[in-house]
Amino acid sequence: MDLIADILLVAGSFGAAIYCYVLASRLKRFTTLETGMGGAIAVLSAQVDDMTRALEQARGAANGSAESLEGLTARGEAVARRLELLVASLHDLPDPKAPLKAPVVEEPEEEERRLRFVRRRASRSTLEAAE
Repeated sequence: MDLIADILLVAGSFGAAIYCYVLASRLKRFTTLETGMGGAIAVLSAQVDDMTRALEQARGAANGSAESLEGLTARGEAVARRLELLVASLHDLPDPKAPLKAPVVEEPEEEERRLRFVRRRASRSTLEAAE
């Protein structure tokens, strides 16, 4: 019985050794940098690094554009306020198409006229004499 157990143990060990050898050869082919999966992983890693750098550059450009746009928007709002003020002040001007006329003052009729009394101060020479 010991002999059968030893034979089975050796056969199992030999099978495990063959299995490990096959796995090692597959892993070696899998990780070769030129043709295997290792090459693909190396290429993808390089592409990720390139994309990270491109993303940082795009983020910097976007931040610069956003700051510039904020400045331009502020200037535009200031100009819009000034234009609104100018347009509001234009409403006070007379119509350029209308002819310039002097205001017409109607003279009251004879009956409606009031008599006006004009009082004049006495000259200084007569005031000095009175004192």
